[in-house]
Amino acid sequence: MEIVILAVVIAVVVIGALGGLIVGSRRKKQLPPPPPAAPDITAPPAEPHVGDEAETPREEPRRTIEEVDLPDGSAPVVVEEPPAEAPGIEIPEPTAGRLVRLRTRLSRSQNALGKGLLTLLSREHLDEDTWEEIEDTLITADVGVQPTQELVERLRERVKVLGTRTTEELRTLLREELVTLVGRDMDRAVKTEPEDRKPGIVMVVGVNGTGKTTTTGKLARVLVADGQSVVLGAADTFRAAAADQLQTWGERVGAHTVRGPEGGDPASVAFDAVKEGKEMGANVVLIDTAGRLHTKTGLMDELGKVKRVVEKQAPVDEVLLVLDATTGQNGLVQARVFAEVVNITGIVLTKLDGTAKGGIVVAVQRELGVPVKLIGLGEGADDLAPFEPEAFVDALIGE
Repeated sequence: MEIVILAVVIAVVVIGALGGLIVGSRRKKQLPPPPPAAPDITAPPAEPHVGDEAETPREEPRRTIEEVDLPDGSAPVVVEEPPAEAPGIEIPEPTAGRLVRLRTRLSRSQNALGKGLLTLLSREHLDEDTWEEIEDTLITADVGVQPTQELVERLRERVKVLGTRTTEELRTLLREELVTLVGRDMDRAVKTEPEDRKPGIVMVVGVNGTGKTTTTGKLARVLVADGQSVVLGAADTFRAAAADQLQTWGERVGAHTVRGPEGGDPASVAFDAVKEGKEMGANVVLIDTAGRLHTKTGLMDELGKVKRVVEKQAPVDEVLLVLDATTGQNGLVQARVFAEVVNITGIVLTKLDGTAKGGIVVAVQRELGVPVKLIGLGEGADDLAPFEPEAFVDALIGE
């Protein structure tokens, strides 16, 4: 009996020990790994918040609302802007020697006329075919038939007498004959200073598109550069913005512009311009006239009227006809028509730096019997030059 009890006790002890081992192993599998040790982090200093003071406030004197001056709203606050600077008056470059400075603008005409003639005259044998080529070169350059025949005849005689012909001798010979053809003895001064009175009166005429208004403005610069005071009369009232254009030219050199309403009476504007020129003691009054009208009145009748009205105050000293040099012989038709109505005293050739032929100078002088006094050689403000025959011919035939 004791043996049985001992066996039971041993069995119970063994079973209890096995159960404890099983439970202990299960607990070890379910336990999570221990957490890593947290690093020591030093907290940043606290950011300042709205309302926090950067430093300890100091005692300052304070005013109450009763002590503060407030605007009563009776007068608005005016902010003064700096005054705008008036545009400065330009000083045009002197006119003396201006054509010499602009001679390179004649390069195209030089190739067509001067160099062409020199090349032909330099041939070893000047037969009839060569002389015909010389004639063709002159006519193509707009010299005109009659002047061409005269020049060729003189060249033939002088070449025959000369015998041997070096390049320098030919250039000298051609220069002399061309200067004679252009006319070295013609009076080319623009009449702006009559002896018995002031101001001198100059009318500028020509069809629209020839650069008439621009030429009037450039002529004002020429006169101002020579020390004269100028009044401009914007009598081209039928072309939109013509008066504005002329006034802009005048303002640049300090010339006063007299203008009327658009579409108004041109003769009235011209009359007022002369009147104001007298009152101001100006040296010259330049009158820009219409080149085309949109009324039943003919252009030439209107020009005649302008001249008659102006002459009620004083004689017109100059009537300058502006011609576009690029139109060549077609421009001579315009010249004839204008010459029948107003007494043309001088010619202004514009756009002579482009495709124009240099010979037009000779042709237009022969046609009207009056000298070329001014030539336009570019789009610049000071590209209008007094015509000088020697400088012009030198530019045509080159160095």
